[in-house]
Amino acid sequence: MKQITGGVTAAKGFMAASVEAGVKYKNRKDMAMVYSQIPCMAAGVFTTNVVKAAPVLWDKKIVTESAAAHAVIVNSGIANACTGKQGFDYCEQTAQAASEALGIPADSVLVCSTGVIGMQLPIDRITEGTKKLAGVLSDTTEAGDQAAQAIMTTDTVPKQVAVEIEIGGKTVTVGGMCKGSGMIHPNMCTMLAFVTTDAAISKELLQEALSEDVVDTFNMVSVDGDTSTNDTLLVLANGCAGNEMITEKNADYETFKAALHYINETLAKKIAEDGEGATALFEAKVVNADTKQNARILAKSVITSSLTKAAIFGHDCNFGRILCALGYSGVQFDPESIELYLESEAGRILIFKDGYATDYSEEEATKVLSAPAVTAYVDMKMGQESATAWGCDLSYDYVKINADYRS
Repeated sequence: MKQITGGVTAAKGFMAASVEAGVKYKNRKDMAMVYSQIPCMAAGVFTTNVVKAAPVLWDKKIVTESAAAHAVIVNSGIANACTGKQGFDYCEQTAQAASEALGIPADSVLVCSTGVIGMQLPIDRITEGTKKLAGVLSDTTEAGDQAAQAIMTTDTVPKQVAVEIEIGGKTVTVGGMCKGSGMIHPNMCTMLAFVTTDAAISKELLQEALSEDVVDTFNMVSVDGDTSTNDTLLVLANGCAGNEMITEKNADYETFKAALHYINETLAKKIAEDGEGATALFEAKVVNADTKQNARILAKSVITSSLTKAAIFGHDCNFGRILCALGYSGVQFDPESIELYLESEAGRILIFKDGYATDYSEEEATKVLSAPAVTAYVDMKMGQESATAWGCDLSYDYVKINADYRS
């Protein structure tokens, strides 16, 4: 596997575009399109929130019922959530505008929105923006870069990644982009993620690979514990690489799964690192747990603890907060058997062992905790299963950003 420059336009046959539509923001691009020159197999996972945004309902229908997908339309600024039948109708009107502009079926158009909940979209601007997008599509890296920027809300940086792999003697590319900074606690945030690939793979295996992988990637991220109404992760595969169609779980399938995992994990970590107001990426790595599911629960409990996140922000080695988070996770374990380490680029320290704090240096611990990425490493000594979760510290700025988000 080789990481390359780019995102959603890296794979053959894919194009992207972005425009300033004035949906809510002024003087910035706020709509994007991802388009395949030929029909794609599509797979998706969506928010588990009972309150689902209109685009989520639309996209679930397209992914499960349509023969193929051709394009994705994304707007930022307004989430089109809690908008009733009118919101769903607006999804259909957006798809119809894309259909007319691109000459593709309306039921091959996926629609995504991110932003403020409860506001109706200015549909005239959305449909006009859709037509403009169709006219400026490009397969360049720059087009992909600008699309990644157009879907941002409170994000501070665009997020994208691409890799090349070899399947059946053919070079296959997988690329992706995502957005998300606040209201991040996926259970599949206004978290949106889009992965494109020129691999030839059956719809059934594409969906299975995605559904399995999201459990250990995007679903192991949390910024603030709030599961959004709009969480959507879509994968489009157009087969332009020319590899023999992957229709069974063979070596080619495993190679593809590894690439998809790398893309998903990289994008997930980018979201955690860019959490609203964050100054540090906070990772919890649980090893030697009795079951995989328990490892996941323990790791996520640590990175979602507000007290632990605040301690990371303060560079304070208040390890009791980590132990507390492990203890209320619901997983049963012997506290006197575990070992807890803190590590970063500044070093690695054993903090807790055999039921007691070790004789560690507070000065050294502060140095470790002052790095831009910090890991809590927990050895459960119960089995052989492991899991990693990603979050961020909790700063003053998180409250400032969300206190006046609608304005």
